[in-house]
Amino acid sequence: MSDTAAGAGAVSGAQVAPPLRFGNLVVDVPVVLAPMAGVTNSAFRTLCRGYGAGLYVSEMVTARALVEGNAKTLGMASFGADETVRSVQLSSVDPTVMGRAVRRLVDEIGVDHIDLNFGCPAGKVTRQGAGAALPLHRALFRDIVRAAVTNAGTVPVTVKLRKGVDDAHLTYLDSGRTAEDAGAAAVTLHARTAEQLYSGAADWEAIGRLKEAVTTIPVLGNGDLWEAADALAMTAATGCDGVVVGRGCLGRPWLFRDLAAVFRNEPVPDPPGLGEVCSMMLVHLDLLCGLFGQDLGTRQFRKHTGWYLTGFPVGSQVRRDLALASTFAEVEGLLHGLDHTLPFPPEALRMARGHTNGPRPVHLPDRWLETVDDPTPPAGGDLLVSGG
Repeated sequence: MSDTAAGAGAVSGAQVAPPLRFGNLVVDVPVVLAPMAGVTNSAFRTLCRGYGAGLYVSEMVTARALVEGNAKTLGMASFGADETVRSVQLSSVDPTVMGRAVRRLVDEIGVDHIDLNFGCPAGKVTRQGAGAALPLHRALFRDIVRAAVTNAGTVPVTVKLRKGVDDAHLTYLDSGRTAEDAGAAAVTLHARTAEQLYSGAADWEAIGRLKEAVTTIPVLGNGDLWEAADALAMTAATGCDGVVVGRGCLGRPWLFRDLAAVFRNEPVPDPPGLGEVCSMMLVHLDLLCGLFGQDLGTRQFRKHTGWYLTGFPVGSQVRRDLALASTFAEVEGLLHGLDHTLPFPPEALRMARGHTNGPRPVHLPDRWLETVDDPTPPAGGDLLVSGG
């Protein structure tokens, strides 16, 4: 899948990919940034947007926290002045609460797109019946999607799924068709089960099966997109209408530049050397400090340093020092001391960044598998803290 990796020319005979259309929203390049907790805040979205067109979605926020005006949640659902398209991912286990949250997003915050999270595999989410656990309850899933679509008006609502809880409980085909019938503008499949978490290979064949089952709205694929060429391979193999990129862009915001190039059938630029990577690290840090203040912004940046420097021979001491840095000046000094002439290491293109854990049994509410036809929202399921 890496024959057209970074540095390669345009693909011979390839066509320019059409834009994505979610209702009245048009995305020029069929690329979406996947919501990632603690990562896809407005600072990271701004950084990525500078490299290429696409749809850049917020971290997941919970509907009840939004309705109740939780300060952290409202901050996560805020946008920078440069964000002309405001996109939020929302989670809920209650149709009424979902409807109220959507109305607030539309009427008060002025969002342009809402994505519903039915794919999060985190234990604190699934044990409440939310995320990847919820599609097991088919009627409840349908009611939540309908409530979101009804209250969104002309704002498009999309749905993010996993294949299912585990291989014995696959839900994605039924859920995809249900979301389509309920008025969703698109569906995305992360082609793993919740039990897999982020282990093993993504099952791209499942994306193709979902595309065959859902015929009137776009189907997007997610999973194992490390290089721009992978996006072309996924769309060719599955027929999906676009791609959703998560871990592949961690420490590599320029991936969106490469994705824009391949979908426009243009040559992919060479990857940046260490000097350019250090420059973008400081831009990222500056954006975080502007959003959170220097102390919290620098602490938020620590986890990104390892992702940016993956594969570069910078030494373990520098990595440790960056992971403990507490000021912009400290980070800047450490980066200034590196050899900025180092080229990007080719082997790092496919090195996994972010979560690699799994498989792991999925935590579900009591009797969740025995009550799949019960449309009643699980008690306490909407009391989650945003960003799960």
